[in-house]
Amino acid sequence: MKGFSAALAASCLAFITGVAAAPPQPPSPVLGKRAAPTVTLATGKIVGASRLATEAFNGIPYALPPTGDRRLRAPVRLTSNIGTYDASGIPNACPQFVAQKGTSNFLSQVLDTVISLPFFQDALQVSEDCLTINVIRPAGTTAGSKLPVLFWIFGGGFELGWTSMYDGGPLVANAVDMGKPYIFVAVNYRVGGFGFLAGKEVLKDGASNLGLLDQRMGLEWVADNIAAFGGDPDKVTIWGESAGAISVFNQMALYDGDNSYKGKKLFRGGIMNSGSIIPADPVDCPKGQAVYDAVVAKGGCSSAPDTLACLRALPYDKYLAAANSVPAILSYTSVALSYLPRPDGKVLTASPDVLVKNKKYAAVPMIIGDQEDEGTLFSLFQTNITTTAKLVSYLSTVFFNKATDSQVKALVATYDDSLIYGSPFNTGLFNEIYPGFKRIAAILGDLVFTLTRRVFLNEALIANPSVPAWSYLSSYDFGTPILGTFHGSDLLQVFYGLLPNYASKSIQSFYANFVTNLDPNDSSGGTNAKGSKVDITWPKWAANKQLLQFYNNRASLLKDDFRQLSYNWITGNADALYV
Repeated sequence: MKGFSAALAASCLAFITGVAAAPPQPPSPVLGKRAAPTVTLATGKIVGASRLATEAFNGIPYALPPTGDRRLRAPVRLTSNIGTYDASGIPNACPQFVAQKGTSNFLSQVLDTVISLPFFQDALQVSEDCLTINVIRPAGTTAGSKLPVLFWIFGGGFELGWTSMYDGGPLVANAVDMGKPYIFVAVNYRVGGFGFLAGKEVLKDGASNLGLLDQRMGLEWVADNIAAFGGDPDKVTIWGESAGAISVFNQMALYDGDNSYKGKKLFRGGIMNSGSIIPADPVDCPKGQAVYDAVVAKGGCSSAPDTLACLRALPYDKYLAAANSVPAILSYTSVALSYLPRPDGKVLTASPDVLVKNKKYAAVPMIIGDQEDEGTLFSLFQTNITTTAKLVSYLSTVFFNKATDSQVKALVATYDDSLIYGSPFNTGLFNEIYPGFKRIAAILGDLVFTLTRRVFLNEALIANPSVPAWSYLSSYDFGTPILGTFHGSDLLQVFYGLLPNYASKSIQSFYANFVTNLDPNDSSGGTNAKGSKVDITWPKWAANKQLLQFYNNRASLLKDDFRQLSYNWITGNADALYV
């Protein structure tokens, strides 16, 4: 089993560190003679790097470093002049939380060991001084170009991720080929115990949801500065994957839906890949407090008169170890996250599901969808859950402590325990790596992503019936052993198009259309990356509640009514599903 676990750990690590990290566009021999692209802002002169088809400006600071006494505080906008700033390199990553420190889980031990190696840490360039923005624009763009803007929020379970994982150059170049050029912007934000620490002490101090505040300040930086790069601040679409997709909705819901800044809207559309709403208990809930208390204890701050001040004063390495001493996303507790956005009464005034129902969010046109096998990646660590009774106990204790035993039993009963019904779906008797794997993978995928998406769309349709939405299901990695079309595999297909098939070409074309015109079907004057038009119309979800299902070589329409018994249970027991 250890050999198998090591292989799975290596796969997880490759997914985290490599799937999204494509090499930058190679330099042309003549580019060395070209003057580096330069943009002048109120805070300084930004010098970027020229590429074949794009120009990149990386690591532009938008806030003061959240170090020293600014640790665990809201971001402070950068207003001082930074002079001539070299934005041609690789920006720092914020402190990462990939694997729990000191865990007995073998998979997590392997991940922790590899991530602690010097080559990994040196390559990643981790630092608390990490609040920066990347901008990639088509070559030749000028301040008067007024191109639409695609604002990227990376995923990683609110515990890991960084902007340099995602080079938007290929996306921008493909959009130019389609006749729908845009500017790509990526924001670094604090994750894990640096960005999403909970607890009553955090709530009292006003230090909650810092990662969301970082993202919001990044959007404000775009409003103030993107015109100088040739972008149109009135045409911003926010896009994210996984926790980034959940963040997209959170940005819609911040301050009860007030997405205005200096009298204008910060964004006009949203794209959510694998994520929507997470029904969550408040910042000072028992789960959040337990995490805070564990971090305080590990940091040696339990006896301090002000435990939060003590955490702020800890040396970086000691605080990092304390923050990473609780369960991580790639562990037995899986997507029952230690760190996530929680209602604080001000920034996020209520649980996201409540905000949708009460119309307290910025309702903008949106694209939202999922990978078919969202839960497989998060079900690799629970090899002891081999019976229905153990599965019920696991869900009750790890995820939903407000649900009764009978409620969880009823949920589990909606998922047949036969291998042919589990995830990866439609794979018959194959891929059951331990008894019950496919069943728990189906449940976790639906609860966190796929069926919750349907709940969100229904509630959004009731709240704002005139605001359009388009939804999808991706099945283009069918046949991948164990994982299927797994969570995050769209980073390969959509973000980088590393497999240049129908799926990657058509989705990039739909997205470019949406960024330009808020309609994925508007291909006027635009083509996909290889010059052929998209060959199917993507209907609005509200029309007949249909998804566009993407395969490697085609797309077709799918009625959004699969696993309806499970969906009915979720909608009927929503109050018991808070994390």
